[in-house]
Amino acid sequence: MIPTLDSRRVRVAGGEVAFDRVGEGPAVVLTHGTPSWSLLWREVVPALAADHTVYLWDLLGYGRSTPPRGARPSVALHAEALAALVEAWGLDDPVLVGHDIGAAAVLRAHLRHGLPARALALLDAAVLPPWTTPVAQHIQAHLDVYRTMPEHVFHELIRAHLATATHRPLDPGTERAYLEPYAGEAGQQRYLDQVEGFDEADTREVVARLGEVAVPTLVLWGEQDRWLPADAAGRLAAAIPGARRVVVPRAGHFLPEDDPVATADELVSFLHDL
Repeated sequence: MIPTLDSRRVRVAGGEVAFDRVGEGPAVVLTHGTPSWSLLWREVVPALAADHTVYLWDLLGYGRSTPPRGARPSVALHAEALAALVEAWGLDDPVLVGHDIGAAAVLRAHLRHGLPARALALLDAAVLPPWTTPVAQHIQAHLDVYRTMPEHVFHELIRAHLATATHRPLDPGTERAYLEPYAGEAGQQRYLDQVEGFDEADTREVVARLGEVAVPTLVLWGEQDRWLPADAAGRLAAAIPGARRVVVPRAGHFLPEDDPVATADELVSFLHDL
């Protein structure tokens, strides 16, 4: 089932967040990365929701969420929004799960904004530099070119880039669901606004303070990640006191797409050990 997140909305950080809540029990908050949306978690949520209340949301400027007028999506904005969301939901110490830049937002919200967490799970985390991919760096260096590129050419470019996010090809329906937010001229500008907002300055303080993380932490990675190689998992886990590192074979950057069963099993095991 492909979620729509149209039924629940809340205003935070000047924007409007689409979210959903599933299950009953201790709270778990799922934060996706780029260029995805809460679709990423669809096959992981049922296993987590068996014993937990699972919150999933679309980052501002992604999926069904809308950013503040004139604002550029960024890790800093997403961290601010996450901290405000947890407060709006009335959660005391949820488990925070983040993928890609969502993991960076989780860490920034926890370390900079003081967002309490019972535990952290960081999947293929865009935290340690360099975390902007060569494709993103090229787009940032030539934004005017990409903003005026014919739509059909741009669409094929991001389709090819998306194909490198997984170890196994996405099925056509799932591929369409990931690409749909970037359709047409408005979608093209939306994608480019997201890339323009990638700034490793937003994670500099986070990296410097990783040793301050004092809650149980899982670092989970796809062995075949072509965007953020798996050796980053070891370096990230080594920087966080007591962090556990798990690398999933035959999985790429979009780990929950390539192996949702292993992703869910590792998260459930981690949660049960808390």
